Amino acid sequence: MKQLLILILLLSISSWTVMNAQIILDKRDSDKAEKKEWAIIIHGGAGGLQPESITESRAARYTEGLTRALNTGSELLARGVRGIDVVEEVIVLLENDSSFNAGRGAVLNSKGQAEMDASIMDGESLNAGAVAGVKGIKNPIRAARLVMDSSEHVMLSGRPAEEFSIPFGIDTAGQDYFITEKSKRALLRAKAREKVNKNGTVGVVVLDRAGHIAAGTSTGGMTNKRYGRIGDSPIIGAGTYADDNTCGVSCTGHGEKFIRLAVAHDLHAMLTYTDLNLQEAVDIMIQNKLPSIGGTGGIIAIDKYGNIAYGFNTSSMLRAYATPEKREVEIFRD
Repeated sequence: MKQLLILILLLSISSWTVMNAQIILDKRDSDKAEKKEWAIIIHGGAGGLQPESITESRAARYTEGLTRALNTGSELLARGVRGIDVVEEVIVLLENDSSFNAGRGAVLNSKGQAEMDASIMDGESLNAGAVAGVKGIKNPIRAARLVMDSSEHVMLSGRPAEEFSIPFGIDTAGQDYFITEKSKRALLRAKAREKVNKNGTVGVVVLDRAGHIAAGTSTGGMTNKRYGRIGDSPIIGAGTYADDNTCGVSCTGHGEKFIRLAVAHDLHAMLTYTDLNLQEAVDIMIQNKLPSIGGTGGIIAIDKYGNIAYGFNTSSMLRAYATPEKREVEIFRD
């Protein structure tokens, strides 16, 4: 009798395990059945913009820049261009737009210099490249791509990163190209308050028509940051991550906190080891994990099915996203 009861219990446990495993598989199969042909999401930084204080002209500049980048990325993806190439080209557009804190519009460090970081990652191969603390490269994301494709390394920093990139014909510029009236005014305000502005970055995540994910991030960092400071944007696993098996991620915000939590990789891990969907994972990070150590900022992400997710715990995050069926450009919540 005892052996019969044990057998019944084992059969019950086995049935329960199979049933729950089937539920998970059914959910994943359902997601897979709805897989998007392609998807793209872009951010232009999370920060303290308020609807009542932003001017119409400034909001229009942000919207126009995001729309231009979204249109370009969407057209390239629809044509079947590789995701890694789309990420690079869209970020170049954002770096060339002085409205955003990257490339031409990079904020200034405590010495009044533009000191920039960027990274890019290919979810198919898990190959990645990054540059940190560069001052003379017009488009740091191109330098990051060169490190990924043309070196055995993942990250190069400072002048050596520039010396590596220049023989490949990358565009360079003096500091006058990067320093704008807006960035100079922001530095003066930050110095007067004896603080740093912690937010502002650009990033792109895509799923291409071949089913591959790619992600990239570029930034000028914090206004009035200490000379030589490096944040999360060029650090693979902190500010950027991509894996075809799970998701692609780009982050924006207080970089030191994102580094401490390895935010981008942690989202990938949550999808790998739990039954959470992408938006649930993003919400946990933004609403619970980051605030637990005083972190502020935002996240954009796309999973392997083309599901788009984002979250931010600041008052604004410049963002734009599209699939073949839908497109949005937004600054504030809803």
